Amino acid sequence: MSGDRILVIEDSASVARGLEYGLNKEDFTVRCARDGASGLELFRTWSPRLLILDIRLPDMSGFDVCRAIRAEGRREPILMLTARDEEMDKVLGLELGADDYVVKPYQLRELVSRVRALLRRAYGELAAAAGTERISFGDLVIDPDLMAVERNGRRVNLTPTEFRLLRYLAERPERLLSRGQIIEAVWGYAADIGYDRTVDVHVRRLREKIEDDPASPRWIQTVRGFGYRFASVTKS
Repeated sequence: MSGDRILVIEDSASVARGLEYGLNKEDFTVRCARDGASGLELFRTWSPRLLILDIRLPDMSGFDVCRAIRAEGRREPILMLTARDEEMDKVLGLELGADDYVVKPYQLRELVSRVRALLRRAYGELAAAAGTERISFGDLVIDPDLMAVERNGRRVNLTPTEFRLLRYLAERPERLLSRGQIIEAVWGYAADIGYDRTVDVHVRRLREKIEDDPASPRWIQTVRGFGYRFASVTKS
């Protein structure tokens, strides 16, 4: 989305310059921070539409930055930069509220594609697509028009990605949905090998927010060897 503001928190000056140059060429407005503290301050005062966040920072980890942003209730998309072989980094970043990750070394084209997909899903035409009728299942109410979810009459704080995931599943009750289908529909790009964990972690986070017992979920059920389905029991 042309002109959108993107904040890059990256301690490597050369990497930050490369990202700034490449994203500026794509008509984004970019600002950079070299450490977590200044990055958080800039995030709060400049209010970017998306954050590109490196995990390795000199003063605090990218995990800490991500945790702080989500603890404040901020919902802007976060794209994390992770090392190639650090699987736990990817998982932890997603669990703390990151929407997606790109593995170093990456192609700028891939990163820009991910950025555009996250922006379309969070703010663009795809954020408001596919109808606005409220969806109710028992004590769970999903309002696509307001991008809001209530459980037992109380608002549930979801990130845009979590909301899209829940909506996608709930609008297809009882359908078996593969992780590849979910990646393409919710994240907006073709599924890659190794990105199944992205779906699994987001499902786990979503269960923790909407299920009475996340270990024995009522709504989002695992279909072993395939993916997930949304159970339509007690539909109102």
